[in-house]
Amino acid sequence: MTSATTMNAALPAEYRERLMGLAREVSFEAGTRLFEEGRRADRFWIVRTGTVALDLHVPGRRPAVIESLGHGELVGWSWHFPPYIWHLGAEAMSPVRAWEFDAESVRATCATDAEFGRAIALWVGQVVAQRLRASRIRLLDLYGPYGSGGLT
Repeated sequence: MTSATTMNAALPAEYRERLMGLAREVSFEAGTRLFEEGRRADRFWIVRTGTVALDLHVPGRRPAVIESLGHGELVGWSWHFPPYIWHLGAEAMSPVRAWEFDAESVRATCATDAEFGRAIALWVGQVVAQRLRASRIRLLDLYGPYGSGGLT
């Protein structure tokens, strides 16, 4: 998926470079849970290859898949906002290679460089807004009496 919320589209080159200096490469097998709702958000990822599904716990039902993320997409935004608790869950739907970031290190870097911090905050804010829209549409499709329908 290519959108305004991918790292390459959202961050200027100098800030991408700086952020990537804090990354480490990781891989996940299909079916691996990256995080669960309600747990501490102490890291985040940018997908290199593969697909990660974001899901929402629904009592008495299987988790509802809200969105699928691929190349260049940010997995996890809860690390950026206190109390740093995951609001959704995430699972690797295929083998995934990603860059992993320690949230505390990124927040500390943001605190020492206001312009970098502003760029990261704008990016994460764009991701949150996009995910809220996607969640609304997906939940209406799954549980609304007439699906998401059109906006009138």
